[in-house]
Amino acid sequence: MTDIIVVGAGVAGMTAALYALRNGKSVTVLEKNNIGGQIAESPRVENFPTIKSISGTELADRLFDQITEKGAVFKFGDVKRVEKVGEVFKVETEFETLESRAVILATGVVHRKLGLEGEDRLIGHGISYCALCDGAFYEGKDVVLIGDANTALQYALLLSSYCKSVKLITLFDRFFGDKELESAVLKKPNIFITHSSRLIELKGGDELSALVFEKNDGSKFTVETQALFVAIGQVPNNEAFSELAELDGGYFVADENMCTKTPGLFVAGDCRVKKVRQLTTASSDGAIAATSASTYLETNMSK
Repeated sequence: MTDIIVVGAGVAGMTAALYALRNGKSVTVLEKNNIGGQIAESPRVENFPTIKSISGTELADRLFDQITEKGAVFKFGDVKRVEKVGEVFKVETEFETLESRAVILATGVVHRKLGLEGEDRLIGHGISYCALCDGAFYEGKDVVLIGDANTALQYALLLSSYCKSVKLITLFDRFFGDKELESAVLKKPNIFITHSSRLIELKGGDELSALVFEKNDGSKFTVETQALFVAIGQVPNNEAFSELAELDGGYFVADENMCTKTPGLFVAGDCRVKKVRQLTTASSDGAIAATSASTYLETNMSK
């Protein structure tokens, strides 16, 4: 029996583990892929307080070392189901069923990808899904951005502040974001918009070199660039937990203490309904969720 099981070893999950351990709780962390979550894909992180520059992989490794040295048990496993029986949670993976008194879900999200050949190879080598994270690396350069909703419009404005030009290309013939953002984008002289175009090919070996697009009329055009930012949405994967936690658009609904509708079940990070999804907010969520879980355990055990 573990005090707290944390599902997900991204920044939110590992921060939750750290705070739970510091509160004297036993912790098991379950992860189905690699530690670090999305940040592990970033070649450089320069927006985390006190750290001027670090790779996403190194940041994840440091956090992993920190929690395992404090006693966290780490296991690989894809969590298929969480069930609460009385005051005990049963967490089922493809390998085993574990038990705990509280659970923190930090399942994260994945960026919706383009599905093109070479995409995975070029992530961090010209392709990025986060302008906030990687945009400054392309200061003074011509970049391309794909997307048509609020995130894409916000990214376009951000990138235009330090990139030479931003080619904003949409799949449809219009934007689907806030009118104020759209208006601000249209006023920027270095943002160039092309509608009704679909990316069909990525060119480049070790680094991205060009993009091939196809317009609705079948004509094609090529854009040479070293940087492609993709803002076509994010995908949560929380349906397996929908009986215990309310979902809104696939994201967990929780209060400011990271509590769900099920006592003892908490959430943290990008997997929950929120406006800002960054390293710092993921870390904050993890700290709050662990503190709430610890309080829940101490209150229940004292009864």
